[in-house]
Amino acid sequence: MWNGVLCGLLAGAMWGMVFIVPELMAAYSPLELAVGRYIAYGTIAAGLMLPRLGSLLGRLDRADYLALVRHALAGNIVYYMLLSLGVKLAGVAPTSLIIGVLPISVTLMGHKDHGSVPLRQLALPLLVVTAGIVCINIDVFTHDGGAATAPGQKIIGVLCATGALLCWSWYTLDNARYLKRNAHFSSGEWSALYGLSSGLIALVIGLAAFAVYHADVTGAAGAASGRHWGTFWLVNAALALGASVIGNHLWNVASRRVPVTLSGQLILFETLFALLYGFLYKQQLPRPLEVTAIALLIVGVVWSVRVHALEEAH
Repeated sequence: MWNGVLCGLLAGAMWGMVFIVPELMAAYSPLELAVGRYIAYGTIAAGLMLPRLGSLLGRLDRADYLALVRHALAGNIVYYMLLSLGVKLAGVAPTSLIIGVLPISVTLMGHKDHGSVPLRQLALPLLVVTAGIVCINIDVFTHDGGAATAPGQKIIGVLCATGALLCWSWYTLDNARYLKRNAHFSSGEWSALYGLSSGLIALVIGLAAFAVYHADVTGAAGAASGRHWGTFWLVNAALALGASVIGNHLWNVASRRVPVTLSGQLILFETLFALLYGFLYKQQLPRPLEVTAIALLIVGVVWSVRVHALEEAH
């Protein structure tokens, strides 16, 4: 289990990079960033498993194909698009508040899984985690002015953020359960297949978007607005390798080795590393509420890990 916790921590370190890329690539739309990232992910995954591609595909059955498609959509493409739309329409603060419920939603949805700790034993750690999430979002609401939007747009944005929360909560549970039930693929093989399926679906979406918005993508204003496609693909390739290929592989290892109720808490490492990278990128120290939130999240996760360790020992 402790190896699983370490892999979950390292996966969070990789995933935290995702939040910096939109700042670096502000000239590109969320759709372009999502399609670019997952096409790069699929290309790298295909290259890594090229020597074994034939044998891997030959071992896939109908259930595997269905799992790969639904995980690619729920865990990658649809989730990222809904999250981006939520930020655009409702603002950063409401979207982050909703997505911040993710560790709790995963824990509550998976509390009946085999090996999970009863919720009554996790009540206090979850309460500490909730307090940390509240602190993060109070700070966001206090310091993020945000542009005014119509009430209807805000409602749609909140619904999109809720949809993103449900997508990733469901993906986390379904992926963990599927990996535990099916041992005919290693964590690395499943991560590569997952990347290939994500890349193929993203390619289809990208081609359709290019056909519709061809003029916008190839317009003469591209270079003037900071849209340099060489940099675009270089950044997305680095993100795909770090956050998708390595990060997803580490998460698959963690999903096999820890109970679902604990994997929900380990997702908080993504939030913690995203905060750390944000402070480094902006070259500023965390505010008092942010420091409090980080401390509460760390205490909550460590407490939850200890509860699971004691339960496993018994």
